[in-house]
Amino acid sequence: MGVFSKVHRFREAGQMANVNNVERFGTPAVSLFTTSKVFTLHKLIDITDNEGNVIYQSKTNFPSLHDKTYITDAHGNPVAHIKRKLISLHERHYITMDNGAYFEISNELMHIFKDVTNIVGLGWQLKGNILGLNFELYDEYGEIIAVISQKMLSIHDKYCIDIYQTQHEKIVVAILVTLQHMIKDREAASSSSSSGD
Repeated sequence: MGVFSKVHRFREAGQMANVNNVERFGTPAVSLFTTSKVFTLHKLIDITDNEGNVIYQSKTNFPSLHDKTYITDAHGNPVAHIKRKLISLHERHYITMDNGAYFEISNELMHIFKDVTNIVGLGWQLKGNILGLNFELYDEYGEIIAVISQKMLSIHDKYCIDIYQTQHEKIVVAILVTLQHMIKDREAASSSSSSGD
């Protein structure tokens, strides 16, 4: 469905790139796919290539007040470290890359119709609604970096990442992992507030 859909752009590994992405941005240079492992004490996310090989892995310490997450490559080398600010109205997360680069991601919750997600320290912009399952990442010049889309109705939180600027691959993976945590945090907060009514 995602390959030919202009609305929902998720696709599985091995399938052709989404028609809407190709029309707008061309064929992606690299595509990665994520799957969250459920029923585990740690939050584990595998990031694989088109052939299903694990390229990166994300692991979150449990329990952890700051939601500390570590991303490594296939050989166990560190790629990024993500930490959530404990008390924040803006769902703020701090990301440190293995090369020392540092940036923050925060979400402005006061916007009713769509999320405004800020990436401070890179000059990049995220467009789209996080909960709308499709979003695009642009660099400081307004050029496309990646298109990220989530599979609907999946307990494994599957994502497809079409990357157009491969030099930013590791940062794109760190951003996606952070966004997954922000979505999960919001879902948990929403379910706890609704159960308390």
